[in-house]
Amino acid sequence: MRLTPRQLAEELGVSPQTLANWRWAGSGPRYTKLGDGRTARVRYRRADVDAWLKARETGAAA
Repeated sequence: MRLTPRQLAEELGVSPQTLANWRWAGSGPRYTKLGDGRTARVRYRRADVDAWLKARETGAAA
């Protein structure tokens, strides 16, 4: 499943601009650009988002 920045932002509780900032900084989940240039559409694969979230888990294992 591919998520739009708006869908992912809503899920994570952040703004779409935060996702754009993370893309620029290289600190967010992996993404795919559909096209060239700044106006290309961006999509996130569910597996990439899940892996990104898992890598940020902290605390003791259950």
